[in-house]
Amino acid sequence: MRAMTTVLLLALGTCASSLMAATPPASAKPHVPDVVLAPQINAADFAQFDKTLSSDEFGGRKPGTVGAQRVTDWLVEQFERMGLQPGNQGSWFQAVPADSTQLLNTAKVTLDIASHGQQVKLAYHTDMIAETLQAKAQVDLKSSPIVFLGYGIDAPNWHWNDYQGVDVKGKTVIVLVNDPGFATGDPTLFNGRAMTYYGRWTYKYAEAALQGAAACFIVHTSDAAAGYPFSVLQNSGNGPQLSLPASVDPAPRLPVAGWLTRDAATRLFTAAGLDFDQLEKAAAKPGFKPVPLDATASLSLHSKIGHFQSKNVVAMIEGSYKPDEVVIYTAHWDHLGTDLTRKGHQVFSGAIDNGTGLSMLLEIADAFAHQPEPPQRTVLFFMPTMEESGLLGSQYYAAMPVFPLNRTVADIAVDALPIIGRARDMTVIGKGQSELEDLLAGELKKQGRVISPETTPENGFYFRSDHFSFARAGVPAMLASSGLDLLKGGRAAGQKAADDYTAHRYHTPNDVFNPDWDYSGILEDTQALYELGQYLSHPGIWPQWYADNPFRAKREAMMNPPAKPDANAVK
Repeated sequence: MRAMTTVLLLALGTCASSLMAATPPASAKPHVPDVVLAPQINAADFAQFDKTLSSDEFGGRKPGTVGAQRVTDWLVEQFERMGLQPGNQGSWFQAVPADSTQLLNTAKVTLDIASHGQQVKLAYHTDMIAETLQAKAQVDLKSSPIVFLGYGIDAPNWHWNDYQGVDVKGKTVIVLVNDPGFATGDPTLFNGRAMTYYGRWTYKYAEAALQGAAACFIVHTSDAAAGYPFSVLQNSGNGPQLSLPASVDPAPRLPVAGWLTRDAATRLFTAAGLDFDQLEKAAAKPGFKPVPLDATASLSLHSKIGHFQSKNVVAMIEGSYKPDEVVIYTAHWDHLGTDLTRKGHQVFSGAIDNGTGLSMLLEIADAFAHQPEPPQRTVLFFMPTMEESGLLGSQYYAAMPVFPLNRTVADIAVDALPIIGRARDMTVIGKGQSELEDLLAGELKKQGRVISPETTPENGFYFRSDHFSFARAGVPAMLASSGLDLLKGGRAAGQKAADDYTAHRYHTPNDVFNPDWDYSGILEDTQALYELGQYLSHPGIWPQWYADNPFRAKREAMMNPPAKPDANAVK
C-alpha cells in the first residue's frame, strides 16, 4: 500500500439494505444503527454512514419533508458524538427560507402550438417539462409568439449575442442546451467541448428572464449535450420544485420555464415550416440571428404554493490560534425524495448522490476530532440544503455567510463520489482553476497518485455543485472526486463504471447502497482531502485563483489589503 498516514482498510461485515419500504409516518422514530466512530478513516464507518443516509428511513432526503428533518437531526447527532461544536453562533443550523411549487393535474398539462392552421400538442412528461419559477398558483401563457434563439447566450466576452436585434418581451423563446463550442468542437469557440456557464440551464433561464421573455424552453438535443438523459429531467420534475423567495433572491424569474425533447422540438419546427436540424447547425456558427417562428405557444400551469424553512447544517472545530479564519468542507445533504406514483422502489435513496459525499465529510470530521491538537484555524463542515434545486442552500450561505468570505480560506467540496476501487488518480472537476489543485497534488504525491481532469468537461459538472456558489462569490473552491484510472482495469474500466451510473442510476430510485462496494479507493481520497484541510488549517496559507480565472478579481477586492503570511504560524 502506498504512503498513507492513518488510513486503515477495515474489513466490512455483511450489510443488508432496506429498499422497498415506504416512508414511515412522522410519528415513527427511525431506527438507525450507531456508527462505531473509530479514530481512523475506515471502511466500516464510511459504509455504515452511507447505508444509513440512503435508507428508506430518510425518505430520499427531500427538503420540506419528514425525511429532511430526520436526516438533519441525524447529522447533528453524529457531530455531537464526535465532539464538534455548532457552527452558527451556537446553532447547528442556518435557516434557509424556501418556496415550494407543486404542479397539479400534470396529466392534463399540454404545451399547445398553433402554426399555419395546425395544432401541435406536446404532452407533459413525455414531450416536455414545464414549471413556473415565480411561485404563483396560476400562470397562463396565451398565444405567445415563439422565437428560436439558438443557444440563448449573450456573452460579450465571446462576442456572441443570440438576443441581438430581437425583442423577446412576452414571447416564448426556444434555446439549445450547452453552447456553440460543444456543438462545433472548435477550441477557439467558447471553451470548445468543455461546457461554459453559458451552456447551463440556470444561465439560460436567468438570461431569458432578464430579457423579459414569458417562457423559455431548452431543447434536450442529446444526452451528451445535456450531460444526462431526458429521464433525469422527468425524475427531477416529480414533486414540489423549490426556490428561494423573491425577498431573498430578487432577480427576474420566468413565468414559464421548461425543456423539450428533441423529437418534440422537431415536430414543433416542422409545423412552423422549418427544419430543426438545419437551424441547430446554423445556431453554432458566429453571426447566427434569431429566427421568429410563425407559431404561438399556449400553456396553463396550476400549482400549489408552499412556504417553509429548510436548513443548512453547520458544524465546526474551532481554531486554536485563528478561530476567525475558516477552511470549509462542503457536501449537500438533500436529494429527490419519494415518488408514490412509481411502481416498485419509490424512494430516491441517493446512496452515491450524495450519500458518499456526506459520508466522506463525516469521516474527515471524525479524523479532525481525533487529532492530538485542534487545528489552528476553524474547520467548518457545511452540509447545504436544496443543491438539487439549483445550489440554493450554498447560494444562500454565500449571500449570508456565517464566517466572512474574506476570512474564508477555501472551500473543498465533494458530490456523488463513485465507489469503484483504488485508482492512480483523483479527479478535479474543472481542473485549472486555483492553487488548491497544486496543494492537493502534493498530498496525492505522498500516495503515489496524481490529479486528472474530468473526462467529460462537456457535461458542465463544474457549475453543478455547491462549490460553485463559493467560487462565484470569489472564494477559492474546488470540487474533487474519485479517479477513474483504476488499478484494476485502468481508465476504460473507470469510465465504464461512471457512464453506467449516469445512464442507469443517477437521479433514479436505483441509486442505492451496495454492501459489496470496494472502499479502498475512496478511503485514499478521503485521506488526501483530510490532509489538504490539515495543511490549509495553518495560518498564513491563502491559496489563490490562477491569474486568468474570472473569479480572481472578486477575491482580490475582498482581500484588500491582501492577507499576509503569519511569521508565527506553525509550518
